[in-house]
Amino acid sequence: MLSKNLVIDADIAQACGGDNATHPTATVTRDFLQAVLTICHKTVMTSAIQKEWNNHQSSFARKWRRSMVAKKKLVVLNPGEREDIRQGIEEQGVSDNKKKAMLKDLHLIEAALGADRSVVSLDDTVRDLFSVTANNIADLRTVLWVNPVRENAIVWLENGAPTGGVRSQQWLLGSNN
Repeated sequence: MLSKNLVIDADIAQACGGDNATHPTATVTRDFLQAVLTICHKTVMTSAIQKEWNNHQSSFARKWRRSMVAKKKLVVLNPGEREDIRQGIEEQGVSDNKKKAMLKDLHLIEAALGADRSVVSLDDTVRDLFSVTANNIADLRTVLWVNPVRENAIVWLENGAPTGGVRSQQWLLGSNN
């Protein structure tokens, strides 16, 4: 199986619980991270993503991240800012708060575009904003946004984390519009 480089949002690192966790979000996100560790996939970190993880990661996520580094499964990228996408967001006919939310998480999209075009995040609000914006920004339509609590992300990982196929196509930004 080919290894995919996945951008994992800090909200996953914050939400995941340890072995004794019982809350559904804590267990699903923990199990997802464990699957990334045991399956051949890697995680992508930029300086912005690392900073967010450092500020928000649970103790389980901290240990998981150390394991990923030890297994050489953490990829550090510096994809650079995408001014074309930033400008496209600024030109959207949405409220300043919605633009601010998208710009706040644009680093996830930029990292995904520099890697294998997959973001894993719990943030459905910004996902929906990016999805609407994808109608006007072609590169956004190539990014898969997976919420492991809503979607069966572990099966997706086991199948090679494809960006094509019927199931994953529905996770592409802009596919719901």
